[in-house]
Amino acid sequence: YQRRVHGAIYIELYYVFISLWGHQLFTPYGILYLVFVILLMVTACITVSLTYLQLSMENHRWWWLSLISGGSTAFFIYVYCFYFLYSESKMSGFMQVSYYFGYMLLICYALFLMLGSVGFYCSLIFVKQIYSSIKCD
Repeated sequence: YQRRVHGAIYIELYYVFISLWGHQLFTPYGILYLVFVILLMVTACITVSLTYLQLSMENHRWWWLSLISGGSTAFFIYVYCFYFLYSESKMSGFMQVSYYFGYMLLICYALFLMLGSVGFYCSLIFVKQIYSSIKCD
């Protein structure tokens, strides 16, 4: 699951990191917006699929799994920030590295909450929809 979501944003992630930490200008905001929309759609679809699989195994505790599976892309982005630091950036020194990892941790936490919320609400709509169509006689 996460390879698909992370693959959808991997190319643009490089340009965002260069723009944030490499002091270069990033101009194609339309493409960045399109990749962001694709990220939201893929996160929603995959989280709903995982919720369906969990419900089909008769495990009705889907809430936390939908939040974690939606937001786990932020973990991969935080792992990518290690790769970026050691392969692409020229940062050195304790203060620069701590500043970098501190802000990346805050950004990834916010991304976790945002994507987890998208996954949770899409799964909530899906579960309400499938349970509203059940007819008990």
